[in-house]
Amino acid sequence: MDAEYIGLDIGSSSIKGAVLNTTSLTIGKPARCDFPTEINGLPPLYFEIDASVIVDATKNVLDELLSTTKECRGIVLCSQMQGTVLTQPDGSPLSNYISWRDQRVMQAADNNGTYYNRMLERLDDSQRVCLGGELKPGASPSLLYWLAENGGLPDAEFLPMIVGDFLLMKLAAAEPVTEFTNALGAINLETRQWAEDVFATLGIGGASWPRLVNFSEPIGHYQFEGHSIPCYPSVGDHQCALVGTLLQERELSLNISTGSQVSLLSREMKTGSYQIRPFFDQQYLNTITHLPAGRSLNVLVDFVTEFARASGVDEDPWPFITQAVDNSQSSELSADLAFFTGPMGERGNIDQISIDNLTVGNLFRAAFANMADNYSVCAQRLSSDQDWNGVVLSGGLPQRLGSLRATIAERFNCECRVSESTEETLQGLLALTLVIEGRATSVSDAIGLLREA
Repeated sequence: MDAEYIGLDIGSSSIKGAVLNTTSLTIGKPARCDFPTEINGLPPLYFEIDASVIVDATKNVLDELLSTTKECRGIVLCSQMQGTVLTQPDGSPLSNYISWRDQRVMQAADNNGTYYNRMLERLDDSQRVCLGGELKPGASPSLLYWLAENGGLPDAEFLPMIVGDFLLMKLAAAEPVTEFTNALGAINLETRQWAEDVFATLGIGGASWPRLVNFSEPIGHYQFEGHSIPCYPSVGDHQCALVGTLLQERELSLNISTGSQVSLLSREMKTGSYQIRPFFDQQYLNTITHLPAGRSLNVLVDFVTEFARASGVDEDPWPFITQAVDNSQSSELSADLAFFTGPMGERGNIDQISIDNLTVGNLFRAAFANMADNYSVCAQRLSSDQDWNGVVLSGGLPQRLGSLRATIAERFNCECRVSESTEETLQGLLALTLVIEGRATSVSDAIGLLREA
């Protein structure tokens, strides 16, 4: 009999899942629903979702998938990282899900700056380093700091839970835990323990943080039609997706979608002008995130299609754009896609316009060149000696746009492979089930099995 698991991806835009077959190494047809929308009428910069609605939506997807399996051996999941749900020890929610997109710490605290700046000023250099540069506005400690400063923390014992593990507490009576890859901005990367000294410095030491665990440890059971199904801790969706690309050591990862990230694995913690995230197999993921990609390209698309849309024409412009890029020649036209605040700046531009070079093909060729240049600059930040022997491209854009792939390959002048999976998080979860099943001794070993399949 085939060994089957259910894999769930609790994303920011959708909740999706599929049956993962660890015998045939295949992924079934995904089921999905939209991730619940934020609560209306909250103050500016707030971003909260009713936690009970997330539970109900996840249960619906899970039950739909379980109804298609004969014998499910376990439930694995990845979830959006950072953000928090404050809960009682039994999992009863004390707050909404305060999303990683919540920016309330950017409010002015006083005449000297924002809550966020004031929080960072409390920390010394060693404390910032141990967090890997991941104490972002939507991180759990940041949100707890704001609540503490504004009298918003519960008086009774409470736990700050990642949304994925909160779901397991509610759906599977799971104990409160956090998997290492989901502890961004709150874990001391050098000790792989909660950053208790940081919490004390920020005045949030009264929180009861959940036990840190490995993904292969069962933490609860989901009851379905008389069956008690083991559940495993949620893992970080970014790291899980990179496993799904079958990323190996010394491969540079370029994940390109709405936004993009450049990442490189390391067996040692090496600090630099990048973020450091805990990865599987005791490794670290050095990464630079929020780089311009699809969201910035859409600015250009909206610009060049504005008249057509105003005239009632509603067609997909990308076939024309890709053909125009393929037919274009190199020109002096340049584009900077930093239309949104990020590592590459906060103001983009189109430059070196002449009387004959401002065409759709030249414009998007320049945009693709800017993306490739950005990735090259960030790759140098991750490893100035270029300690990689290949590049793996993942995400919807490089899978669809051959001209973008070619531009990146030319810029890096090395082997570039494109991730074949269109469901990278689910494939990453499939790799984790191979470890849980005992078919692989490590995540790296599981990736090797999937590459051979």
